[in-house]
Amino acid sequence: MNNIFVYCENEKGKIADVSLELLTKAKDLSKRLDCKLEALVIGHELKGVENELYEYGADIVHIADDARLSPYLTLPHTSIVTGIFVEEKPQIALFGASSLGRDLAPRVSSALKSGLTADCTSLEIGDHTDTKGNAYKDLLLQIRPAFGGNIIATIINPDCRPQMATVREGVMRKEKLAVAKKGELKTVDVNKYLKDEDFVVSIIDRHLEERKIDIKNSPIIVSGGYGVGSKENFDLLFELAALLGGEVGASRAAVDAGFAEHARQVGQTGVTVRPKLYIACGISGQVQHTAGMQESAMIISINSDPEAPINKISDYSITGDLTAVIPKIIKYYKANSK
Repeated sequence: MNNIFVYCENEKGKIADVSLELLTKAKDLSKRLDCKLEALVIGHELKGVENELYEYGADIVHIADDARLSPYLTLPHTSIVTGIFVEEKPQIALFGASSLGRDLAPRVSSALKSGLTADCTSLEIGDHTDTKGNAYKDLLLQIRPAFGGNIIATIINPDCRPQMATVREGVMRKEKLAVAKKGELKTVDVNKYLKDEDFVVSIIDRHLEERKIDIKNSPIIVSGGYGVGSKENFDLLFELAALLGGEVGASRAAVDAGFAEHARQVGQTGVTVRPKLYIACGISGQVQHTAGMQESAMIISINSDPEAPINKISDYSITGDLTAVIPKIIKYYKANSK
């Protein structure tokens, strides 16, 4: 009771990155609260999946393995998660802010009459005293951009349990334990929770397409904003990215202007990235964009405006016309690289 639960998404037994990121963060939270970290996996052919979850800090792994549970269906998964939470009474429950998590978490929250904060970018443990003088200790501080990204809101749920949140992929690091450990495996009796009406919907066929553009896992990203000026000028970014062995990203303004595909969008309404090197070209640096790339190991900005907000978070800032700066970078990189 009162442990932390992470719902772990999987596709044919492969755990989603966002779930491993949540386990890494939840392990830190569990140490702060001096409680155990539990993982819940629902699907089919899940044998051995618990070993990876132990590596990321899970003390207890609950596995619900049944042919009827794969691929994902809303109603049976909701019944199992809700039933387990009623029995185990976790104080915190975390889900990925994926299409699956955004479907499942609100249904579970509604069934349990608990609060839910969507699309969090940070989670912390802290205390709170309300206006009536009531003091609360060790609450989950659920942090996310609000009002279109113009402010950062900290949301708490002092009275209802579990405290529930969905977290965006990529905003938290994914890290295995330094020393491997063996956790406890619990097999879920799915018939205990499932009802006939959970299967009123059936999946006839599925078509899965792999993403052709994968900026999330690129170690180097050359990203362009509205200041790049045109789709043709984006060719310079593609040339530089190819030279460096990276990918091309874009701000929402650039995507809306038709300079780049939506799959390349970085920011609050796009992909969250944390590459080793992020080169921001013609990007002003509004919080909607920086929320998706500020954890990059090194940030270089190229902007004609020396007062652009992006310069405040950049490690190096180049003031100038990017159509002149980028060709020089390409020229001197070729001349000085082996």
